Amino acid sequence: MALVMKLIAEALAENGMSLAELVAASGLETQVVKLLLAGSYTPSPSERARIAGALGVEVEEIAWGHTVPVQHLRGNGPQSGRST
Repeated sequence: MALVMKLIAEALAENGMSLAELVAASGLETQVVKLLLAGSYTPSPSERARIAGALGVEVEEIAWGHTVPVQHLRGNGPQSGRST
């Protein structure tokens, strides 16, 4: 049987935990947990283990990738004086 992966926010809701409870249980900084829930941060292996442990699930049960699209910007940026 294939393992169904879920987002951290889904696992959090299933456990009935709040953001503050997840922060306390994982020992991670609030900002890191907020970014994980927003899908704009990919955690390190140790952060994954801490979050999964706090949620009471296996690391493999969570989809850890970005859900926010990465924007590719063109040009050298404002530091070079032009934005080709």
